[in-house]
Order: sequence, then structure tokens, then C-alpha cells
Amino acid sequence: MAVNKRNQSKRSNILVITEALLIAYIGYLSHFILIHLGLSRQVSVETLVVNIGLMTICILLCSLSVGLYETKLRETFRGIIRRIFVSVGLSYFLVEVISRALFDRLVMDGYFLPVAVCSIIITLVTFRYFTNRLGLLGLGKVRIVVLGAGERASIIEKRMRRDVDRIGFELLGFVPIPGDNREEGIKQEKIVHVKVDESFQQFIIDNDIEEVVIACDQRRGTLPVEVLFEARLRGVEVTDLLDFMERETGQIVVNLMYPSWVIYSNGFQSNNYLRDALDYSLNAFLAFIIFIFVWPFMLMTGLIIYLDDGRRTKTSVFYKQERVGLNGKLFKIIKFRSMRPDAEKDGAKWASQNDDRVTRIGHFIRKYRIDELPQLLNVFKGEMAFIGPRPERPEFVEKLVREVPYYNQRHNVKPGLAGWAQLNYPYGASVDDSMEKLKFDLYYVKHQSLLLDILILIRTVEVVLFGKGR
Repeated sequence: MAVNKRNQSKRSNILVITEALLIAYIGYLSHFILIHLGLSRQVSVETLVVNIGLMTICILLCSLSVGLYETKLRETFRGIIRRIFVSVGLSYFLVEVISRALFDRLVMDGYFLPVAVCSIIITLVTFRYFTNRLGLLGLGKVRIVVLGAGERASIIEKRMRRDVDRIGFELLGFVPIPGDNREEGIKQEKIVHVKVDESFQQFIIDNDIEEVVIACDQRRGTLPVEVLFEARLRGVEVTDLLDFMERETGQIVVNLMYPSWVIYSNGFQSNNYLRDALDYSLNAFLAFIIFIFVWPFMLMTGLIIYLDDGRRTKTSVFYKQERVGLNGKLFKIIKFRSMRPDAEKDGAKWASQNDDRVTRIGHFIRKYRIDELPQLLNVFKGEMAFIGPRPERPEFVEKLVREVPYYNQRHNVKPGLAGWAQLNYPYGASVDDSMEKLKFDLYYVKHQSLLLDILILIRTVEVVLFGKGR
């Protein structure tokens, strides 16, 4: 596991460093060409370094915010081009604002930034094209074999079909184990027929296996413990299926969990005492900063909702609804109203992506998450955080707790405006959808940290920019 994590980190670091060098070099080259064309004047080394450095940092941060450095970015090459245009375009305005506000005396000639930005876009698109097509950053993939070919092992085949799902490892195949449910097991993947005894140890050596994933349906009396012990002594990673899926997919496979795995894991309680101590202060400060920038949009949204149907129906532009918060405590969530006043005349219903109860303006404000902005007040009141599982309605929670195992564990943390599940799964419109979202929610609860919160916050910018509201 440690080997694979290091390789993933290494690939991301190589990508960031390479693109940083490319951006800086293209910035210098653009200035050099403009001077020789007589369109720009020679500047001091200090001025050139400040401008190129600022431009490089802004482009890297904007690229991060739109998900370009995600190791498992599920996007077509056309989508990557679009993200590059957005990130570099945002950087253009950031550089203009920051340089004129803080480095006015070091501002370059007017031609420099437009020419540099256009050249950088072409360079990054070309670089990403060859990176994707030739797999330039796929080096150092971990070679793995899965011990088991039954129902449990089939979760890998079902959930990790695409190449992007396997970017960090090379799967050599599945080894059948006595007791596996082959009828519900592997259908399309390669089956490796090797006995799970000393010959399996030789198979590991001959094929340079770096990790063995334990995914058999029956463990008692079937696992080659001595062989795995010897492999572990040789430095081969031996990983449980649940840990493997958690690492590679960013979710916890709830329906495959068993008591001993929970007991020996780090549980679902935060041990980050500094983060917990500063929780309200950080969230309130961030809410205040965001409110300073978004209050005009909130005022405009309220006015539009009022003119759209609020004036006619005499209904508030805000919508208050009871939700389940930290440790199961109920609170009133505040949102801009995006549905008709009679939306729940027949009782509580699941929200869906194309809900016919949504108003004309409601579709827009949901798509770009504008309807969530009044929840800044919930953050100020300490009922919500910026990052956390989305709070669910008590009517649904009562049912979900009965039908979905471990569902109550998501209430171990404050609910949030944005969450890991919202970045990875669309609207939940059924118990099955709630099960899928819970896998991501529990991953967040188990791994909650300031760094993960920052990652989710940055990725949420991508959701807003590309209108992927969930």
C-alpha cells in the first residue's frame, strides 16, 4: 500500500513540477520573442522573475482548483482542454489584479501577458496530449495479483473497469481460491491458475509481484498464511480488499465490511485534536470571507426568486427544512427556495437531478450551487461546517438507519456545505443511492483532515465553474 501511495504521489509531483517548468520557460520565451519583434522593451531580472513566478503560481493553483492534478481525473481529452482554458483564463485575471495591486512598478508591457497566456495554453494542451496518449506518467506502476476470483473479488471488476481506475497499478489477474462463489465471481478478467502453496510464492517472485490483494470469499482454512507471511518478509505488500478499494476509489465498500476490519482500523472518530479545536473558528472565518464576496449575488438571487413566483404566491424566497446534524441533533437548514411552494403537498420525496418540482430559476441556482449560499448562516450558528456529509432529512434518516448498515456513523461529524460524496456521486434518489453515497461519506469520516478539507474545497470550485451541481 505504501509503495502504491508513493508512486501516485510521485506521478502527481512530476506532473506539477514539469508543468511549472514549462510555464516558466514559455513565459521567458514569450518575453524574449517580443523583444526581438520590437513589441516589448528589455526589463530588469527582478521584474521578469516576479511576473513569471506570479504567473506560474497562479496557473498551478487554478489548475489544481479545476481538478487537473487529480490522479483519477475521469475526463475526455476535450474536457481536459476545456479545464486548461478555464484555469489559464482565471490565472490571467488573477495576475492582472495581483500585479497591479502589489507590484505596480514591476508590471510588464501590455503584450507580454496575452502572448504568454496563449503560448502556455498551446504548450499545456500539447503536453497533456502526449502525456495521455503515451502514458508518460504511468511509470512505476505497482504489479498486483488478486487472491480470490469469487463474489468479493468481482467488486474490482465492477468498480474499476476503466484504465483511469487502474492508473496506479498493473493487475496481472485473479487467483481462484477454494470456497469462492464463482457463479457470482469474475467474468471478464484474466484468471491465473496457480496453486496457493509454495508454487504461489515462486509465482510472486517470477512475475515481480509487489502487492497481493486478499479478496477471497472464504478465508478460514483457504488462505496460504505461511506463503503470504514469507512474501511479506520479502517486502511484498499484502492488502485486504476493503483497504485496497478504500485507497484506489476513495470510498469504503460498506456492504463488504466485517467486524474485525472495523476493530483493527482507525474507526470513524477524528483524532485530529487541533483541527477539532479550531473547527468553529476556521469555518466562521471562511464563511465571513465568502459572505463579503457573495452577498450581492445573494441579494440578486432573492430578488429574482421574488419576482419569478414569490410575489405571486406570497411565499418566502428562503426555504427552511429540518435536517439531522452532528450526533443526530436536529436543526433547520436555510436555502434559497428552488421548488414550487406546493412541492411537498403529498409528503417528503427524494430530490432528483431532473425534478419536475423545481422552478425555472431553481434549475439554474441548483446547477451552480447558489441555492446553498444562505447556509452560511448555519455555519455561523455552528450547526454546519464547510466540509462534511450533506445533512439528510429525519424522515429519510429513520428509514436509512434501518436499511443501510453503518449509516449512523456519518453523523459523527458536522454536516457540510460541500462533501466528498457530492464530488463523486450525483443526487441520491433512493436507498441504493444513499448506500453508494455513504461509501464516500464514511471515507471522509474515517480520513477527515485539514488537507482533505482543502482538497474538497478546491474541487468544489470545479463543480461550480462547470455547473456540475449535485
